[in-house]
Amino acid sequence: MGRRRPDERWSGSGAVGGPDLGRPGEPLVDTYGRVHRDLRISLTDRCSLRCTYCMPEQGMEWLSRTSILTTDEIVRIARICAESGITTFRLTGGEPLLRRDLPEVVGRLAALRGPDGEPVQIAMTTNGIGLDRALPELEAAGLARLNISLDTLRPERFRDLTRRDRLDDVLRGIAAAQASGLRPLKINAVAMRGVNDDELVELVEFAVAHDAQMRFIEQMPLDVGHTWDRAAMVTREEILDALAVRWDLTPVPGRGGAPAERWRLGDSEHTVGVIASVTAPFCGDCDRLRLTADGQLRNCLFSNAEFDLVPVLRGEGAEADAAGVDGGVDAVLRAAIHAKLPGHAINDPGFLQPARGMNAIGG
Repeated sequence: MGRRRPDERWSGSGAVGGPDLGRPGEPLVDTYGRVHRDLRISLTDRCSLRCTYCMPEQGMEWLSRTSILTTDEIVRIARICAESGITTFRLTGGEPLLRRDLPEVVGRLAALRGPDGEPVQIAMTTNGIGLDRALPELEAAGLARLNISLDTLRPERFRDLTRRDRLDDVLRGIAAAQASGLRPLKINAVAMRGVNDDELVELVEFAVAHDAQMRFIEQMPLDVGHTWDRAAMVTREEILDALAVRWDLTPVPGRGGAPAERWRLGDSEHTVGVIASVTAPFCGDCDRLRLTADGQLRNCLFSNAEFDLVPVLRGEGAEADAAGVDGGVDAVLRAAIHAKLPGHAINDPGFLQPARGMNAIGG
């Protein structure tokens, strides 16, 4: 387990920009040659579930409403990112469906264009609660892709794992997603020893029946309580061994910067994915950045450094100097990318777990 320490914040003070970091409109390339094309935007740290591997049941300190980025601020940051080559914006949380202005956020982001004039793509990761009611408006606004979290199909196990009796609500959301035009549809599960590792085949069969791709995620050290235990993690190889009892698995080539390796199930067109951040890191191809709900840029999910956009967005004279604000946002963005390390170092003895939990960082 990593030792705790507060995440470090870079406030934008000091000299940034210049030839080493690139200029507005230029591709977002770090010092290891990785070109960034994906921004994950957390809309809130609040969630309708209390998953044991993510947060405690009670005692959470939520971000204040005034600290949460406004829709205008989110769109401004996204526009500047799009102008420099970010092509995919994934909305996360917490639970993004708890954000009341979510359809407006989706619609305004979907209207953005990249340097080549092509529209960006808007995706969302959700637990599915309330999705059946929200999906028609979100799809009309421009939502293109969905990832839905589902760790178990068993009601009692779901209640124990999430501390909420909401499995039926999640299943209604998945059914609505299946009936929608959003493809590819993905279902995510964290594989946990002694919790749901006996359901791996069942979960894949459920996903196939709902025209979705099942993706299993190795449990990562991102819980608020810092109780992650490597021994409780089901590894990539264990997941594949369990699935190989049911299907012949054929690797799917052309992964690129995607977090999941994929395998074809037998002679079908269906695939299963595994995100093995711990045992098979894919940092060398990472093209992602993260924006927290309170305006912090993170260049790695496991980073202990954050780059604060709030002073630029809300500083004195910000409303009057739009060009200056845009330039400042771009400078912080490029400073974050310039500081990105070659990998997350989870397997290093000196690894320090982020002080923030996954709900506050954003998936």
